[in-house]
Amino acid sequence: MYYNNILETIGNTPLVRLNSVTKEVSATILAKIETTNPGNSVKDRMALQMILDAEADGRLQPGGTIVEGTSGNTGMGLAIAGLIKGYKCVFVTTDKQSKEKVDILKAVGAEVIVCPTDVDAADARSYYSVSKRLGSEIPGAWYVNQYDNPSNVKAHYEQTGPEIWEQTEGKLTHFVVGVGTGGTISGVGKYLKEQNPDIQIWGIDTYGSVFKKYHETGEFDEREIYPYITEGIGEDILPKCVNFDVIDRFEKVTDKDGLIYQRRLAKEEGILVGNSAGSAVKGILQLEHLLKPTDVVVVLFHDHATRYMGKAFNDDWMRDRGFLDTKPKTALDLISSHKHLPLVTVNETELTKVAFDKMEKYGISQMPVVNENGDFVGSLNDHHMFRLLLNDNGIATKPVKEVMQDAFPIVGYYEDMEKVSKAINKENPAVLVKDLGGVYHILTKYDLISALANC
Repeated sequence: MYYNNILETIGNTPLVRLNSVTKEVSATILAKIETTNPGNSVKDRMALQMILDAEADGRLQPGGTIVEGTSGNTGMGLAIAGLIKGYKCVFVTTDKQSKEKVDILKAVGAEVIVCPTDVDAADARSYYSVSKRLGSEIPGAWYVNQYDNPSNVKAHYEQTGPEIWEQTEGKLTHFVVGVGTGGTISGVGKYLKEQNPDIQIWGIDTYGSVFKKYHETGEFDEREIYPYITEGIGEDILPKCVNFDVIDRFEKVTDKDGLIYQRRLAKEEGILVGNSAGSAVKGILQLEHLLKPTDVVVVLFHDHATRYMGKAFNDDWMRDRGFLDTKPKTALDLISSHKHLPLVTVNETELTKVAFDKMEKYGISQMPVVNENGDFVGSLNDHHMFRLLLNDNGIATKPVKEVMQDAFPIVGYYEDMEKVSKAINKENPAVLVKDLGGVYHILTKYDLISALANC
């Protein structure tokens, strides 16, 4: 058996039980993993449906141009379908989206325009406004408008919802998903409620988005709107695709928590998925007190981790934004600021003056002593040498082995701070750390003090 083109592979995505990141939840948690779609995203479903419906009613003509504002995933679905069907694609996105999302759209031949994130939706510079304007200016263009396009909801009502119902044999009790355009939660939610009105539909929102407060109060509060990092969910508008009537509750998740749990899904479950998946998992954990052991929760994972390698999976990016715990835990952490520097040593047969010169040149106060074989046989420190100088001016011309102290203790890179701190004391101002490559580094009491002071 073979498929006639890549579009025929859309749908029928797997349902996988989560075992580690949600182990504290008594209910069964099943992930609907949409990354097996050709564009690695749930958006492939609605992208194709919107094109098919636009073709059917004449909004999209042969040789036309597809124009849309997208965070990346809808654009990818539209681009793949447009490629197969012979349409040109012009997409407008925001500068908060990952570089990978922009690059992958260009890889399939789309033109991409990047707009500022931190502007009002009605601003002429916003990606909503720019995409709408281009849709009216480009000859033969069809402006998709996924936020208000009923085909967005239709795709999930006709495809995703029935798949989930069949895969769980109708036993699911909750459906959880991040909400952006609202198509997925509204389509799936409507279908599942028709099968069993007791099924709970939970939407995951982010801080800086209007959904949760609007759902609970009916008020569109502009004070709720502010920039956020989480991608793919939350809005500063109310898309027509969001059917608040089928949504039982919203739960907000912070940027940090969404990113941390996105990384945990990869490291603990081997599931490489996007930012909204991490937010959805954290949302379930925040609501776990509402779940029973007999409940079956289906959580939908929108897209693939490859869209976020430069952000969520980049330690420097995460650390710069305060999203990673920078508290040192091991000896290797404690020497991170200077582990790239070579270890300065002195041979036991050299004159003490050589040791003095090296300590002055490199601005160090402790130094290991080695023999001809490179073994650590002793140590020198500035306090000890100063005391010797007071009693003997001729010390500089003596061999190091006549004035050295005991060798510094050696600890593994994996040793925790507590063990390292016990090894450093009045008699022992430093230890040596052997890293993963077998290279030695010195760890002084000042490294320890600096680390503790910055915790």
